[in-house]
Amino acid sequence: MGFDRLLPILLLLGSNIFMTFAWYGHLKYKSAPLALAIFASWGIALFEYTLMVPANRWGSAVYSAPQLKGMQEVITLVVFAGFSAWYLGQPLKWNHWAGFALIAVAAWLIFLEP
Repeated sequence: MGFDRLLPILLLLGSNIFMTFAWYGHLKYKSAPLALAIFASWGIALFEYTLMVPANRWGSAVYSAPQLKGMQEVITLVVFAGFSAWYLGQPLKWNHWAGFALIAVAAWLIFLEP
């Protein structure tokens, strides 16, 4: 796999780590004021966008938009699974894994040539 094909994947991975913290990190601090959670999440999301936008811009040179979106969804699920178990202390159950596997199959279908 060439660097031009790998770089968008690495950027998507990084952006999804920030995204997951922005969207779900505050759940560990439920006593914090909601406004603080919103502003903190917004600040974290800025870093997500600084990786996501180049990932999609540069990735579109080697992947189609649907392929980029499919990759992003699978990466999101992988990052979230680790985050949920490690950070939130909520490991996924069999039905979560099964649902995520079906989404991964859907993303794989996107890469099949008609």
